Amino acid sequence: MIVIKDTQAKVLAVLQAVAGIVERRHTLPILANIMIRKTGTQVQLTTSDLEIQIRTSAELGGDDGDFTTTVGARKLIDILRTLPPEQTVSLESSAAKLILKGGKSKFTLQSLPAEDFPLVQESANFGPAFSVPQKALKSLLSQVSFAMAVHDIRYYLNGILFVAEGQQLSLVATDGHRLAFASATLDVEVPKQEVILPRKTVLELQRLLSDADGAIEMQFANNQAKFSFGGMEFVSKLVEGKFPDYNRVIPRNHHNSVTLGRAALLATLQRTAILTSEKFKGVRLNLDPGTLRVASNNAEQEEAVDELDVDYNGDSIEIGFNVTYLIDALSNMSQEMIKIELSDGSSSALLTIPEVDHFKYVVMPMRI
Repeated sequence: MIVIKDTQAKVLAVLQAVAGIVERRHTLPILANIMIRKTGTQVQLTTSDLEIQIRTSAELGGDDGDFTTTVGARKLIDILRTLPPEQTVSLESSAAKLILKGGKSKFTLQSLPAEDFPLVQESANFGPAFSVPQKALKSLLSQVSFAMAVHDIRYYLNGILFVAEGQQLSLVATDGHRLAFASATLDVEVPKQEVILPRKTVLELQRLLSDADGAIEMQFANNQAKFSFGGMEFVSKLVEGKFPDYNRVIPRNHHNSVTLGRAALLATLQRTAILTSEKFKGVRLNLDPGTLRVASNNAEQEEAVDELDVDYNGDSIEIGFNVTYLIDALSNMSQEMIKIELSDGSSSALLTIPEVDHFKYVVMPMRI
């Protein structure tokens, strides 16, 4: 039976959409495979790592009929990548193998039975579904994902908090040294739901979401999240645990604030970062009326100093930061102006966008 017969470009695009979560090495060999289910003219492709499952359907030619198998995802994709995009490729079933043909090339691949493929058991009690534009969610994720922890012992920090309440969807990420908050307005009212999406799920969503028009539908259960968009269904386990109370972390009523150009500040920080010490990445900011001075030094006794003219009439403040934390935030914003609010040299700083309430970034100071 010819399971798939279409151009290399189309087959490869569908396979790559679901194969991002597949690990090359796995305790269960079948998890390195992609499940191919043919029903009539429709081909359904499914991948899983036991915590995340991605499924998509497409019309990819071939014979009509019902057939199911699994085959190594990476090998299949690696072979397809070597073939020309406009070439017609076919995938045929033969005993316990699949034969991939393209032009005069022929590859015989081992398959494993589909009944051994461990599908994620979907929760029976998902909450109400709600939708946001794909590009809106992609933008929210990019505004906060850089602040997620990596391999933190406090496992609930290795991900993003999703809070849906009323007509607002808020995303929060923190690694204990900084916190990013971004929100968007929903078209519908939803009851309050709070879940923590794991880091791998967040990165995979960022890879798959499109800037084109189109919505993503979300549903949350106690231990799962489900996303449907662009013909794909994405189910993920959630991180268990209590996320810190982010509202207590966001400072209120800082009495010193300065508004300045984002690009100019980013360039200044990137220059001074070159001479920071590899271990500490610390820069000193001196804010005085009319001037922001940024300085760094390192163990070789090298020093960088840069100044920006700013419209500021508040207290003179000297404060130290990990420069990477500031660069990360500024690099993931697109606005021309940013506002920095400070209390003194030992309190956390708040970065916001002037006259916009949907983004907040808190960064703790460091001693230099």
